[in-house]
Amino acid sequence: MNQVTGERRLHYAWVVAAVTFLVLLVTAAVRATPGVLMVPLSEEFGWSTAAISAAIAINIALFGLIGPFAASLMNRWGVRRLVLCALGLLTFSVILTTQMTARWHLTLLWGLCVGTATGVTSMVLAVVVTNRWFEKHRGLVLGFLTAANATGQLVFLPVLARMIQASGWRSASWIVALFAALVFVIVFAWMKNRPEDVGLGAYGSYFSDARSAVNPPLEPVAALRIAVRSPAFWVLAGSFFICGASTNGLIGTHLIAACHDVGISEVRAAGLLAMMGVFDILGTTASGWLTDRFSSRYLLFGYYALRGVSLMFLPHTLAAGGNTLNWFAIFYGLDWIATVPPTVRLTTQAFGRENTGVIYGWIGASHQLGASLSALLTGALRTSFGDYSPAFWIIGAICVLTGFAFLFLRKSLSGHGAHVASPVLAST
Repeated sequence: MNQVTGERRLHYAWVVAAVTFLVLLVTAAVRATPGVLMVPLSEEFGWSTAAISAAIAINIALFGLIGPFAASLMNRWGVRRLVLCALGLLTFSVILTTQMTARWHLTLLWGLCVGTATGVTSMVLAVVVTNRWFEKHRGLVLGFLTAANATGQLVFLPVLARMIQASGWRSASWIVALFAALVFVIVFAWMKNRPEDVGLGAYGSYFSDARSAVNPPLEPVAALRIAVRSPAFWVLAGSFFICGASTNGLIGTHLIAACHDVGISEVRAAGLLAMMGVFDILGTTASGWLTDRFSSRYLLFGYYALRGVSLMFLPHTLAAGGNTLNWFAIFYGLDWIATVPPTVRLTTQAFGRENTGVIYGWIGASHQLGASLSALLTGALRTSFGDYSPAFWIIGAICVLTGFAFLFLRKSLSGHGAHVASPVLAST
């Protein structure tokens, strides 16, 4: 089917993008819910911050590690089937959390089960959908979908915090389970695997069979073997490790507890995270637009360096309170996960479009491993010293150094080593 004819009406790619946006939004919100449960769980069961952080760390790690295997399974089983399985597991796991009474229940349900389910509906899903369905506006769409993943972790938290105050934490669990079930129905009705399933090519393409234009993607383990030989992989995975440590692991998990330490209510703190989520949509979508037009290295330098400076000033900002926290939330929201579009662009340049999903899955795994380690160590520091300031200072300084690294590692990011390492990649 000629693509020009298909573009006279709404291209089905936009329907799939909208469904994917909802999946990423809601499942990310479910995964982030333990951040707002930390204080009530500690008060009801007497669990320490370190103990709860350990379960959250497992959740975050699996969210990343499942990614590359999910990308491969999407090629074998189809996006729709795999996402439906993940949403089903997510719904039942969250429902069961309302009955938990022991720490191992928290680890099993919020850690293992929710972490595994949301690993399927991670940033890898956004990359796979964007590469399959869009030739035109790819950076913009990827930025928008990525924003959904980060925003979902944040915008639901004020509602959940108020519900916890009014009705207890179990009511919040029921609400997020209901949202997961609703998204299951939406995916069942409207998600499609590929443009060819509806007789179309990718949006902006003049070909109805986009699969004929690319090589088969590598399997996860084979992709990792090739990727680790490339300096580009280590730069991108290392920087994404720091990205995860400074967002999901530090702020997403611990900001509410850090606000509680200085007398700021959970509802107010959750509102700050929600504000970050709103501005994340603007920042990450704008980052996608910028990535289509400017050097990814310079964008990443700016994102990491500015994020680091804001973290190093956060202890002072928390102590000051008031409107200064609102400004921090706005700034940090704009930069929350703006790193994704330029990182994906550099991944594609280094490893080829057909392998972007699975190799970015490994890079995304590094992001979540950084977040997991940060969540765990920050909780341990807080338990040992009673203060979050050292964690903010240390991670902030590392972010600044990461930003400057992109100014000096141009040759490493060229991707030349990746193409030499593999005959498959050499053909891209």
